[in-house]
Amino acid sequence: MTNSKQVYRVQGLTCASCAKKFETNVKNLDGVFDANINFGAAKLTVFGEATLVELEKAGAFDGIKVQPEKARIQEVKEPFFQKYATVLASFVLLLLGWAIGEVSGEESLASIGAYAFSMILGGYRLFQTGFKNLLRLEFDMKTLMTIAVIGAAVIGEWGEGATVVILFAISEVLESYSMNKARQSIRSLMDIAPKEAMIRRGLQEMVIDVEDIQINDVLLVKPGQKLAMDGIIVKGISSINQAAITGESVPVAKGVNDEVYAGTLNEEGFLEVKVTKHVEDTTIAKIIHLVEEAQAEKAPSQAFVDRFAKYYTPIIMLFALGVAVVPPLLLGAEWNEWVYQGLAVLVVGCPCALVISTPVAIVTAIGNAAKRGVLIKGGIHLEEMGAIKAIAFDKTGTLTKGIPVVTDYETAPNIPANETFALISALEKVSQHPLASAILKKADQWELNYDHLELEEFTSVTGKGVLGKVAGTEYYVGSPIFIHKQLKGGLPAVYREKITVLEKQGKTVMAVCSSEHFLAIVAVADEIRGETKDVVQQLHSLGLQKTIMLTGDNEGTAKAIGQKAGVNEVKANLLPQEKLSFIKELRATYQRVAMVGDGVNDAPALAASSVGIAMGGAGTDTALETADIALMADDLRKLPFTVKLSRKALNIIKQNITFSLGIKLLALLLVVPGWLTLWIAIFADMGATLIVTLNSLRLLQVKDES
Repeated sequence: MTNSKQVYRVQGLTCASCAKKFETNVKNLDGVFDANINFGAAKLTVFGEATLVELEKAGAFDGIKVQPEKARIQEVKEPFFQKYATVLASFVLLLLGWAIGEVSGEESLASIGAYAFSMILGGYRLFQTGFKNLLRLEFDMKTLMTIAVIGAAVIGEWGEGATVVILFAISEVLESYSMNKARQSIRSLMDIAPKEAMIRRGLQEMVIDVEDIQINDVLLVKPGQKLAMDGIIVKGISSINQAAITGESVPVAKGVNDEVYAGTLNEEGFLEVKVTKHVEDTTIAKIIHLVEEAQAEKAPSQAFVDRFAKYYTPIIMLFALGVAVVPPLLLGAEWNEWVYQGLAVLVVGCPCALVISTPVAIVTAIGNAAKRGVLIKGGIHLEEMGAIKAIAFDKTGTLTKGIPVVTDYETAPNIPANETFALISALEKVSQHPLASAILKKADQWELNYDHLELEEFTSVTGKGVLGKVAGTEYYVGSPIFIHKQLKGGLPAVYREKITVLEKQGKTVMAVCSSEHFLAIVAVADEIRGETKDVVQQLHSLGLQKTIMLTGDNEGTAKAIGQKAGVNEVKANLLPQEKLSFIKELRATYQRVAMVGDGVNDAPALAASSVGIAMGGAGTDTALETADIALMADDLRKLPFTVKLSRKALNIIKQNITFSLGIKLLALLLVVPGWLTLWIAIFADMGATLIVTLNSLRLLQVKDES
């Protein structure tokens, strides 16, 4: 027996308990040593060997169909009347039985016959599964229903037995529709990328399936077409609508050497794109995989419900038996009346609504988030996000753009500005300092020519600055303290004051001098994102108790950025391990704390938080793999939407569990005065299932207002 792993897509899963039974049946197949069913994503993972025929036989009790994961499934839509012909015929027979009874004034043989045919026609599949389960002593929803309907017929309640069958059939249809609606968010993701594309391979152009496209093939993408693969543009410029991946509504300008993703829309120009990933490794494929895996991961509330249902069902069975036999045996009550009450308890006791209350909400919320560019990697993270009380932000690249720019430049009197900046650029051109790029970018904007300046004896002094000779004169660029030491009289007092003012504004200041004279000061800053302040205000308005910025920058820079961002607290001069310690302190105070970072440099702090949120997950494997939640676009505005969605999901899960248990308890209390009927029982059970499902679908209405 080989330890191979096969993944299949499943059609026809009607309920969570049916999914569990299917999983058990597959595990019992020869050649299979383990199997996992993902009810939310309708996927089956099989460890071992099994044929499609064997798998479908294992799911024959519910008409389950199985296809390999990568197979293209063409769903054949049957006409409504053809699909539900038996249910409709059963309903007509039920009405006929009722009409005959009304005309004759009592249940005649004709009305009983109509009810019986209605029960057989509408409940054939139900009874088939129910009897098999009964023989195996498996007490699921269909077993309980079968006992209740047959029991109703035995005690002469033909009309109510037939009504239960019809209501059960209708509720199954509605439940299946609702679950399909919840799964639709994933299906829409799967249909985003084209299934075939035009490529150039060597000198030959051809249209082929995406599975056959190889790395380094060149995609030919016309205006208005979607990209089929991830890649890098080698020819052409265009604006690309990336909403499918990142949730961004505004198209992004792309040109040569820019990365593009499968499933995005080429709006304007003709593009040639060199393929960089196989179809199963594209960003959209990873998102789909992670979303499906997320739906299989149980949230704390779901784990509680599963444990509860395990003990709940046998207890209900014993209670129903007690209701049926104790009053007649001990109190001399009517057998018919109390057997009927016991059967009603069986129906109302089905844990369907309770079992489905959590997974359908999680499936819907995670699917909605994925469509809007937010990847939530499991129900546990969804629930944790809904309960957070504090958020910590990394500064660079999260609250700020992460790209330093020159904000101020001033030369000493009689010092030529352009020539001096060209000289600074020549020195910074060979520097490894992070701020060098800002200097060179500004020189290019001003169209300064510094390439002709020959630099000799270049030296970098770590943490202080750089020095080198140009045309025989030695020049220094570096921190004010470093430059102060190079000059005989130190930095002029007027510039020392200006440097202090600039540093208080959150800017990093560099000073410039020759071996004899002070020349200039240059201030560089990492600009705050335009949306940062608004996002932080929205988070406060949502009731978050604390927002904190964590950074390795100096106190002055950190405070200036923190003030602009509007966060409650700023922690500066932090090393990575100190960020980790601070997150632990926050958790001790606020219990549930989220950390927002880039998913790479902040990995320890992200891991230590209740929920780690990575910025810019699109194209960043590390962010997709390490974070609990990834904002696919490099856009902070997705954060308030994520908080709102998670909170609503948490509230809906609580509502569903409370309602499911409450309606059962209320119906069971009707046993005391003997008022519980099969009608009330079926409405309490199936009605509750439908209501919790529809309540969960409200999560599709949570909009991203960014």
